[in-house]
Amino acid sequence: MAFETLRTETNEDGICILRLHRPDQMNAFTVQMANELEQFFRDINGDDSVRAIVVTGEGKAFCAGMDLSAEGNVFGLDESMQPTLDDMDNRLEDPAFIAGVRDTGGRVTLAIYDCCKPVIAAINGAAVGIGATMTLAMDARIASEKARIGFVFGRLGIVPEACSSWFLPRIVGMTQALEWCYQADILDAEQARAGGLVREVVAVDRIVERAVAYAASLVKGRSPVAVALTRQMMLRNSAAAHPLEAHKVDSLAMFYTSIHDGKEGVQAFIEKRSPDFKGTVSEHLPPFFEAWCKRS
Repeated sequence: MAFETLRTETNEDGICILRLHRPDQMNAFTVQMANELEQFFRDINGDDSVRAIVVTGEGKAFCAGMDLSAEGNVFGLDESMQPTLDDMDNRLEDPAFIAGVRDTGGRVTLAIYDCCKPVIAAINGAAVGIGATMTLAMDARIASEKARIGFVFGRLGIVPEACSSWFLPRIVGMTQALEWCYQADILDAEQARAGGLVREVVAVDRIVERAVAYAASLVKGRSPVAVALTRQMMLRNSAAAHPLEAHKVDSLAMFYTSIHDGKEGVQAFIEKRSPDFKGTVSEHLPPFFEAWCKRS
């Protein structure tokens, strides 16, 4: 995949390091970056050489928020349109609606949400606005001691975006989420950790190394198919109205994993050896998976 605002590299353990690459602009977010991030996360499920993704910023910043220097509507929206709730139901995939109305950050976080591989944020520096909210769809956030995180929308007269009103309360609780968005302050790394947003704080020169090691610990020796199902089951079932909905999916996922990689896992356990899982995300997700994702 060739990108202008992103750089990628994948190590021998299958951990892909995805770098936001506009260092001279503190990796400020643009419509082009949104499109490239969405493409990356939509396409990565088909690349079985990648087991997990670590997202970080090139240079001193993670992402300083939306690039406010753009001409016209800085968020890339078409001000001649007057969208309605019905439009959001009926025109969501209309190209003109995608380009002119839909929140670019939300398109990115929805792509991350749909990703079948663990995604870890390595927040190396400033992460403000979309720089903060894009990380909420990721599995965990590791921050450098120099990280500064801000949900600063209130200072700009706008609202939290990138589906953050769905993700943030689930991560830190409703009271903390509201407080951070109302106050719109810049949090240091320890404040973010104390509030439950950040898993750990490390030295800035170790941030990528630590995130890569953590990502590897999640997938090494694990079935890629089971990891993919686990990620999607946790994200989707936790928002279901009743645990019966989780039971339905658990049952199907257990059935199909037990007759594929599960057989190898059990045999390896009995023989006291490391398993050799053959299932791949690109080819071996169970037959119910796509239809379930579309309806949940």
